[in-house]
Amino acid sequence: MTKSFKNIFKNIAVVLTTAMFFSCGNDIQEVRDFLADKNLPIGVAENVYNIHTDSGKVDLKLAAPLLYDYSNRQRHPYSEFPKGLKIVTLDENNDSLVVTGNYAIIYSNTNISEIRDNVVITNYVEHKKLLTEQLFWDQKTKYFYTEKPFTLITLTDTIYGVGLDASEDLKTYMIKENRGSIYINESN
Repeated sequence: MTKSFKNIFKNIAVVLTTAMFFSCGNDIQEVRDFLADKNLPIGVAENVYNIHTDSGKVDLKLAAPLLYDYSNRQRHPYSEFPKGLKIVTLDENNDSLVVTGNYAIIYSNTNISEIRDNVVITNYVEHKKLLTEQLFWDQKTKYFYTEKPFTLITLTDTIYGVGLDASEDLKTYMIKENRGSIYINESN
């Protein structure tokens, strides 16, 4: 997934930067410094749709109405999706995980994403859905975590709580404060 985002942003940055440099006579470094000083993105893209493949097999789809590319930042480059995004990940069995939110920011150096406002994660195979207002996604360790109130819906339970750490596929999770009825299978 990290390669996918980097490829998207590199391609957008190359196209926009090339067009920008042909249209003005300034030094390349002057333009980059100007954009960084004014807190302006190096690239803007509308109606972004990216399909990432690995060995000819689709493993990620990303769609977003608007993308701001701030990869020109020296210390903390990032990409911002101010109008939200939808990410669909596919594993080797074509099982999918769908992540949506109304706002997202992805930090390039750490591979941590913050997704906010109406965050919904759905694992159709596991019949699980996570709803919250803010979520952090560590793509290196493949974990989600939040300190905000959440609702986790499973095939047998609806769990309400505050604070959650969960594997990316929602198969395992740790709840900090919870309430609600939870089915426990004692035969295992």
